[in-house]
Amino acid sequence: MDPETYDTITLQENLIGDAKDYFVENLSVQVLYAEGKPVQVELPASVSLKVVESPEGVRGDTASNVTKPAKLETGKTINVPLFIKEGETIKIDTRTGAYMGRA
Repeated sequence: MDPETYDTITLQENLIGDAKDYFVENLSVQVLYAEGKPVQVELPASVSLKVVESPEGVRGDTASNVTKPAKLETGKTINVPLFIKEGETIKIDTRTGAYMGRA
């Protein structure tokens, strides 16, 4: 929705691409228009997403940067540190898809 005019804008799936993994309600994005049609969607540098599924971390090899998979509210799965639990909100870099920290 355009925050100035409150017009609802429908974007085609091929325009959004992999950015769909970061779309949540009330996310503010920049849309580039050419000749009145949307041609590009620009996400913010990072987004905060909730972890909906993450197994318990297995302690042991803590000498290196140990991670585990976590499924986010949008369905995307990323690697997070062992201390992240289900229900936590984490910050994700939209350019690389990497964990940045707790939100």
